[in-house]
Amino acid sequence: MLPAPGNATAPSDQHDRAETPREVLIAYRAHQGRTGRGNSAFTSAAKAFLRRWPHVQDWAAEPLAVQLSASTATRPFLTFLLVTGRLRPSWEYLVHRKFSSLWRDLPGTVIGEDVQEFITAARAVGYSERVASAMASQVMARVLFATGKRLSQVTHGDFDALAAAGQARQEATGRTWKHYRACATATRTVLFHHGVLPAPPEPWEQRWPFARRLGGVPEPMHSILVRYLDRKSVTCKTATVSSLATRLAHFGTFVTTLDPDLTPAGLDRVRHIEPWLVALTRTENTRSGGLLSVPEQARRILAVANFFTDITEWDWPEAPARKLLYASDNPRLPQPLPRFLPPAADQALGLLQRSCPVSG
Repeated sequence: MLPAPGNATAPSDQHDRAETPREVLIAYRAHQGRTGRGNSAFTSAAKAFLRRWPHVQDWAAEPLAVQLSASTATRPFLTFLLVTGRLRPSWEYLVHRKFSSLWRDLPGTVIGEDVQEFITAARAVGYSERVASAMASQVMARVLFATGKRLSQVTHGDFDALAAAGQARQEATGRTWKHYRACATATRTVLFHHGVLPAPPEPWEQRWPFARRLGGVPEPMHSILVRYLDRKSVTCKTATVSSLATRLAHFGTFVTTLDPDLTPAGLDRVRHIEPWLVALTRTENTRSGGLLSVPEQARRILAVANFFTDITEWDWPEAPARKLLYASDNPRLPQPLPRFLPPAADQALGLLQRSCPVSG
């Protein structure tokens, strides 16, 4: 949780006139004094920044590479400009920049008051202090920095802009935005309960429809698998059918590369099933990297075997004409050897058994 605000007046980005570089520097020195973080290197870096960008907002128009090249001595000055509302950066900069010292810089500022209000609102709806603070620093502060708004003025559109910048960063660098997406959804939920946003957010992770999940499988196999998954959705949990879709998508994609017009009725043990079984041992796990584990290989074989069994029992005309998978096709699961007790533990167990004999 944020410390109590100091007694300094927090400036905003709504000034009657533009501040001179000297005025900005004086305010920065006062800020350094309040936070106890001032030194000559920080002051020199701030002076160099103001010589190059006497109107500090001009810095926000620089290329991202220039912005991210700020030295370790300059970054505290940039954070000061952000928390005091003197600088409104791009979303792109905010999703690439970390703010490790944010909690020391926020007290005594208007943005700090809004962040504290958000943390209180998050705690009121059941979030722990740690999680509430994480949402405040990772999402809420960035939205306030970029928009220049007060907490009561933010909209769903502001969060959409943050999400778009995060997705662009992920596509450009490969650094996942998944955690921040979930955090942004939770932040929106807090603001809805706090009366700021008019409606709760949509779930951040929408499952693709089966037709899209199996987009790599050509017709007619595509329609057969989608129809099967729709049928399983009636009796199975959503997560179960989602996992089933992943496993059948891999199977359908593989066998139709061998025969694009294939249906389950046309599957052949030698030409289709056995090559697929071999391919499972060489298939990459797209989530964790590396190859599929032996248990996951077994789960994929079971999913396909159940698919064949189900559509046969349901009398689908596309069902296989003969049995295609057997118990012997399942890979042998690793079974760890039993662990022996250390000698001291073995002796202690023996003493316990002698002192507590089992009655007949």
